[in-house]
Amino acid sequence: MLKNIQEWFKVQLADSSATDDVNSIELATAVLFYEVMRADREFTKTEERTYRQQLTEHFSLSESELQILCDLTKVKAENAVDYQQFTKVLNDLYNPQQKRRILDSLWTLAYADHELSPEEDYTIRKIADLLYIPHSQFIQSKLAVKSHTS
Repeated sequence: MLKNIQEWFKVQLADSSATDDVNSIELATAVLFYEVMRADREFTKTEERTYRQQLTEHFSLSESELQILCDLTKVKAENAVDYQQFTKVLNDLYNPQQKRRILDSLWTLAYADHELSPEEDYTIRKIADLLYIPHSQFIQSKLAVKSHTS
């Protein structure tokens, strides 16, 4: 069953340069978003809504595609050993401005519940380092998103 879903998702959404379904830009982004969302071990409806909203803003997905992506993301995140397999996809396909947009979304997810946990901060810092985002941009993004959510 999972293989069938993965195959369908691959056909529908996979970038032509990303041959493995794990390496689709959509899935890699969704997993990183999900990791921030689950970092503090608290899933709120606000975070879930923000998660889906951020995915919709980044990618043109139908409701059914979004649901499949969310379901597949949970499986991939649970089985992932590290973030590098996902950040590599973004590093290979995204320019610095696109990666900054991802970072802004990570902060948006972290501040969705109006509370930044140390685990969320740590997770975003780790992802930002793996995306080769300079520390100054890391701080700028954090402050910009925080000021919009306050």
